[in-house]
Amino acid sequence: MTTATFSDAPVSPLRQYFLDVTYAARAFAEALFAAQDRQFVAQEVRVTEASDARAKAKGRRQLFSLARQYDSLSPNLSAELRAIAARD
Repeated sequence: MTTATFSDAPVSPLRQYFLDVTYAARAFAEALFAAQDRQFVAQEVRVTEASDARAKAKGRRQLFSLARQYDSLSPNLSAELRAIAARD
């Protein structure tokens, strides 16, 4: 007849669960930071001022259009949309 003896105390299931969660969180954080570091390696995209001005003008036109659309339904919303569109 043989007997086996373990010198280490058994780890409780709850402690093992927390260890597994900790390892998973650490692996996730390492993968996330590795992915973010790779983003900065790519070339920076520069927007010209002309296209930026056109995009702003288009956005303002859309806001004014929405303001006209909701003028009869909700005057406060319409005024707020106009105020947002008028900002620089």
